[in-house]
Amino acid sequence: MTDQAEIGDLAAAFRRDGVVRVRAALDGAEVAEAASGIEEVLANPGPLAQVASSADDPGSFIEDFCRWQQVGQIEKLARHSRLPAIAAALMATPQVRFYHDHVLVKEGRTRQHTPWHQDQPYYNVSGCGISAWIPVDPVPEAGCLELIAGSHDGPWLLPRTFLTSQAKWFPEGSLAELPDIEADRQSYDIRQFELAPGDAIFFDFLTVHGAPGFPFDSRRRVLSLRYLSAGARHAPRGWTTSPVFEGLDRELPAGAELDHPLFPVVWPG
Repeated sequence: MTDQAEIGDLAAAFRRDGVVRVRAALDGAEVAEAASGIEEVLANPGPLAQVASSADDPGSFIEDFCRWQQVGQIEKLARHSRLPAIAAALMATPQVRFYHDHVLVKEGRTRQHTPWHQDQPYYNVSGCGISAWIPVDPVPEAGCLELIAGSHDGPWLLPRTFLTSQAKWFPEGSLAELPDIEADRQSYDIRQFELAPGDAIFFDFLTVHGAPGFPFDSRRRVLSLRYLSAGARHAPRGWTTSPVFEGLDRELPAGAELDHPLFPVVWPG
């Protein structure tokens, strides 16, 4: 990521498509740190950890959120790797705040799909944001995240729970429903990649995405780090967001800049 022409090409592609792949976003030592951090999260789950697969799944899909303050490896990568600079270049913003981390692990032979969705409607922020989805294991294309290019232009789509499809966030009918993408896949520009450890998929919070199961003997351990542009603001909801930031609405009013220790400025460094 030192070549300015490459950065410019990636930024143009991100503006157009809402998704880009960045090769070797983390180097080998950083991949090892990310893997160590993920294993620490798995060994010591936080209060937001969940198993997002059914009991009869031959594998398992485990998630945990907001662990950077307890897991030093995650904090180091979120704040001091090249990732904030890449996020700044892609979002074309003079300032980047760290929003939160998300660990996603699909063990070998996991059947559970991650349903199609956007991230933005689950959150308590408005404005532009970007996710970096970074595997620490090799990911074959058939087991990789899938993203619909151009969907970051909107509209917002109704968020639902992954296992039971309940509208626990925005009320029923308040946002457009997600179309049946699987019934008409050829009508969408679906991006999916083969990834080496340390490669990253960067995508806009509004980019529609999902993931298949992981029908391989190996694991798929992913660290996802989310960043906010300079224009992002606090948007308290009348329901529990995912992830939840308990009590934040008592500290930051609606529309306020996210000037809070939970969301440190990570660019410029």
